[in-house]
Amino acid sequence: MLFKVVFLGTAGTIPSADRNTSAIFVQHSNYRFLFDCGEGTQRQIISAKLGFRNLDNIFITHMHTDHFIGVFGLIETLSLNGRKKELNFYTPNSEMLRTLFEIFGYDKLDYSINVKKVKDGDKISFRGFKIVVFETEHIVPSVGYALIEDDMRKFDKSKAEALGIPQGPLYARLKSGESIYWNGKLITPEMVLGDLKRGRKLVYTGDTRPCHRTVEVAKNADLLIHDASFSEEMKEWAIESGHSTAKEAGEVAKRANVKKLVLTHLSARYSKDPDLLLNEAKEVFENVEIVEDLMGFEISQS
Repeated sequence: MLFKVVFLGTAGTIPSADRNTSAIFVQHSNYRFLFDCGEGTQRQIISAKLGFRNLDNIFITHMHTDHFIGVFGLIETLSLNGRKKELNFYTPNSEMLRTLFEIFGYDKLDYSINVKKVKDGDKISFRGFKIVVFETEHIVPSVGYALIEDDMRKFDKSKAEALGIPQGPLYARLKSGESIYWNGKLITPEMVLGDLKRGRKLVYTGDTRPCHRTVEVAKNADLLIHDASFSEEMKEWAIESGHSTAKEAGEVAKRANVKKLVLTHLSARYSKDPDLLLNEAKEVFENVEIVEDLMGFEISQS
């Protein structure tokens, strides 16, 4: 099942010539999401040839403009393109975003906009996976998001055949979770399922200091996308501004035992030398990458 990530914006508060402000596109099966929507995100979507179809849910980590100001242009574009489906926003400060939408007159569009407040521990369920909200540590109320697939056991045809069950409607009933009787014997779905497969997990922190909650949620994640705004020489400023250094992001990844770490929200001062951040993270965690805008990859099944 497709699980794809495209980095639309990896810069810090100020964009550079090569990096846009924060935005991450995620596709899982037929669902398409944005996590944050900084300035110019819709143009990045166009440049990446992703399109706007099935983009129905936008998750904002916090209400700093480099993480949400791009939603206004996006909403206008969707309206001009004749959108009819509702559009859902999730944010820890729903009152602020809802008020801004009212000021812009977005209650008069041809499609409805829903703004939903989220807090630590909330779960938004979709078919086959959920998005878990977790509290992070920034200078304003902020959250991260984890997309976590359901664990699953696939139907094992060989087990059904060994029980003498013929192909057809009985297979369909077992696949749907229904027990059946065959030759006078009760056959439960568990009897024809393979080994349990752990669901894939993607975790995005937004802006944050290193915190235990991130480690807890990111445990054994396939991909952790973590704030790495500064190098260790700027650690005092990272603490004061509610951000992480690259080395601290690496330490979080190591503690959480993630498979891969991607550093994001890079300060413009590292535009010409991002390897400084990369090398600091690698001191504590080997499988780390700094991606460029519009780069993407699929998260493969374990």
